[in-house]
Amino acid sequence: MAMLTVENLEASYGAVRALHGISIEVAEGELVALLGVNGVGKSTTLKSIMGVLRPVKGTITFEGQEITNRSPEKIVKRGISLVPEGREIFGTLTVEENLRLGAYVGFKRDRYKADLEEMFELFPILKDRFHQAGGLLSGGEQQMLAIARALMGHPKLIMLDEPSLGLSPAMTDQIFQLIVTLKERGSTILLVEQNAERALEIVDRAYLLANGQIEHAGTAEEIKRKVDVASVYFGDQTDADSCEVSL
Repeated sequence: MAMLTVENLEASYGAVRALHGISIEVAEGELVALLGVNGVGKSTTLKSIMGVLRPVKGTITFEGQEITNRSPEKIVKRGISLVPEGREIFGTLTVEENLRLGAYVGFKRDRYKADLEEMFELFPILKDRFHQAGGLLSGGEQQMLAIARALMGHPKLIMLDEPSLGLSPAMTDQIFQLIVTLKERGSTILLVEQNAERALEIVDRAYLLANGQIEHAGTAEEIKRKVDVASVYFGDQTDADSCEVSL
């Protein structure tokens, strides 16, 4: 049985229909990607799963229980965490305060220190920046903080929305290696990523979206065989970046 099942999901922003019957599955321990240019419904899918956006139609099931239209707070307590596009850390709070907020679900003081040590192992730079304001970190450091904050809640499923967005090539390499490390440590991950070619190097399976629908699905190797991802989905990346609309 899949850990997460999304069936025939439809969602709208006012009169604009963003999703047209999306169905996806994520099994425990899998790293699955939603791929496609900005505006095709990738982030909308994550927002619907998290309860931030109420679907028009369809069902979302997590560990055998339907969670469609539940509040974000209840969904977090069920074990799903979202690292949103743009990171959305609290810039005026310190790194430590951001991490403490991530641990608020089921907070246990004796476990908190052990969790911090684990985060320092995964993200050594956060130990060095522990007492600095989050807003003073570089973009890559903020992305690490956003992921660490999500992990502090011990999620069963972590969803990453465009984790490489706006990062340098070197920092992008670090973030992708981190995602691989998390999978090797047993994390279940749903990754939204516009950089399809890089994502297909690390994921188990992928869904390629266009115009709010799934056009292709399969293992990373199957997707590579079926589709010329660079040309069909992305064309000239410079042109795509200049007209992004994030849904």
